[in-house]
Amino acid sequence: MNDILRTENIFKTYMSGEVKVEALKGINLSIKKGEFTAIAGPSGSGKSSFLNLISGLDRPTSGTVYLNETPISNMSGNQLSDFRRDHIGFIFQSYNLIPVLTVKENIEYIMLIQGIPEDERHARVNEVLKDVGLANMGDRRPAQLSGGQQQRVAIARAVVSRPDIILADEPTANLDSTTANNLIDMMKSLNETKGITFVFSTHDKRIMDLSKRLIILKDGIIDSDVVTR
Repeated sequence: MNDILRTENIFKTYMSGEVKVEALKGINLSIKKGEFTAIAGPSGSGKSSFLNLISGLDRPTSGTVYLNETPISNMSGNQLSDFRRDHIGFIFQSYNLIPVLTVKENIEYIMLIQGIPEDERHARVNEVLKDVGLANMGDRRPAQLSGGQQQRVAIARAVVSRPDIILADEPTANLDSTTANNLIDMMKSLNETKGITFVFSTHDKRIMDLSKRLIILKDGIIDSDVVTR
């Protein structure tokens, strides 16, 4: 399997008032195609900082992030934005759906920006709605959905443009345990049946238990990195 994501000696330092905080201290890590990886650790361990860096939402103080051997941490703003749009899918704990758009329109939106033809967009939306168990809800708006259903839409939106990797930041944090478990099972199924690569920043023990690889960060370094299955 080829590396989709690779970091070389990543450091992230920022100022909190007059205090210098070293959030990440020389992280070297690679993620291969098809992985279902959980990044965990206590608050302040650096996992959110790390996810922000590998997603291109923030830049390292030093070191390099590569996605498919492209050094994204060296890209300009517009170049990075376009690259991120085409190669990285995002799932956030707050869903981030556009309230005035229907479910189908929310899912379709990124493909519209990418310039994918209408027939293909509609075919992909219908397929992914079936994959996430929302085949009959495409015309509803986010306010008409439960939290779990909204997160399914967010997952569908992340998957539908067929990015190289899906980055999920605490995707089950706002959900009850039953809904969260159903979503985790769904994402695990997408990983196993479609080969979609997932990387999670999480406190959710079930995501950790079902992950193929569990990385624990502590005080800005990798404390352990275990392939679990």
